[in-house]
Amino acid sequence: MMHEERQQRRSRPRSERGYFLIKADHVEDDAWMSQPEAARYLGIALTRVGMLIANGHLVPAEDPAGRAGVTTASVEAEKTWRANATVRAKFTRLLKDTINWF
Repeated sequence: MMHEERQQRRSRPRSERGYFLIKADHVEDDAWMSQPEAARYLGIALTRVGMLIANGHLVPAEDPAGRAGVTTASVEAEKTWRANATVRAKFTRLLKDTINWF
């Protein structure tokens, strides 16, 4: 029973769940990707997706149903950046992101 209630709460739009931590644009289904899908596509942990959103590397978005996710364009841009960035660029980004957390 607890699991079913939790699933029902998750399937409701974020506005009905009572939190607005990050402003997210509403986008069409084809321009939206869930955070777990983005994590799988990028080959990273789900918590890392949250960090990328917090640091502005992924753009938060809601689909027409109000579910939280990210834009597919930002995920594609991140994948391209990861494939082409030098070790120095990756280190610099990590350093900047770490400083932003403080």
